[in-house]
Amino acid sequence: MNVTDLLAFHRDLVSIRSISHDEGPIADMVTSFLQERGAEVQRWGDNVVATVGEGPHILLNSHLDTVPPCDGYTRDPWKVEVEDGRVYGLGSNDAKASGAALTAAFLRHLESPPCRITLLLVPEEETGGNGAEVSVPMVAEKIARVDAGIVGEPTSLDVALAQKGLLIIELEAEGDACHAAHADRLGARNPIFTLTEDLASLRQTQWGEPDPELGPTTMQATVIKGGEARNQVPGAASVALDFRTAPGLGHDELIQMVEARVTSRVGIRSRRLEPTRCPADTPLVRSAVRVRPQARLFGSATMSDLAFMRGFPAVKCGPGDTSRSHRPDEFVEESAITEAAAFYTSWIAAFAEEMKHATVG
Repeated sequence: MNVTDLLAFHRDLVSIRSISHDEGPIADMVTSFLQERGAEVQRWGDNVVATVGEGPHILLNSHLDTVPPCDGYTRDPWKVEVEDGRVYGLGSNDAKASGAALTAAFLRHLESPPCRITLLLVPEEETGGNGAEVSVPMVAEKIARVDAGIVGEPTSLDVALAQKGLLIIELEAEGDACHAAHADRLGARNPIFTLTEDLASLRQTQWGEPDPELGPTTMQATVIKGGEARNQVPGAASVALDFRTAPGLGHDELIQMVEARVTSRVGIRSRRLEPTRCPADTPLVRSAVRVRPQARLFGSATMSDLAFMRGFPAVKCGPGDTSRSHRPDEFVEESAITEAAAFYTSWIAAFAEEMKHATVG
């Protein structure tokens, strides 16, 4: 797969609308694209899976879906435009650039693979549960045990060794609905005040010790609901809390800490996305540094399918800038895509060499 074909493939990916839960057309296109080039492809729902080679097994993963276009676009988000070496369009950066580059690396090793390589392009990364969460375990069950994984996301080709987890809690406070003018005389409970006091308590809490790479666990209030009329105390109110969790305290421990500090009822909306960490002294990371010594090793606060790479070393790395994700006029540089494809291609070969030396040693 040469550079011209790679950039054309990327533009084709961006041109297909693929908001989460509507990835059928783009999965069909990718399946046909791979099959036409001699790859053996399987479909698990809208998960596209292609495998080649034998020996140590490296998993190449990225996602096909996008978020809906946000407000503020000055260009048509559905129209691919190339200007001054930049490709504009929804999903161009997050993460169809990674998907295109990983596909190119897979195809470049198709004729003479240095190890077992599985390309896994998934749906529902932005929202949903029918992508990597179900298909990554299936790779190990149906193909072979996985030895290492690369998750393609915009990191400017730096390598994220660690990623924060995500815990979503909702506080629900009950009140006594009544006319606001009579609330004090009636001694009515105002659930908004209850939530305010609970939030003040939580804001003063340190959630364990900061992680050296990821920093501290953080908490933000994101959605608050309560009340319909300005002259009425509501009968109930709630607030959603977004915890970005670092290793150290587990989600169960964090939930217990919240419960001990609030009077509101604590509801758990999502707890399954635990933080992840890949040791630096692994064949996967050593080979990345050998091929791209300028790559920064870092910890990432943003969520991705790295959360589902369990039981084997895995990192997050891809072309593009994460700050452009989910923003108007999304774009990626063509040079970043071609550089990523070359890096991935060399990285796979170097990983195979590292694994060979590790086995001999």
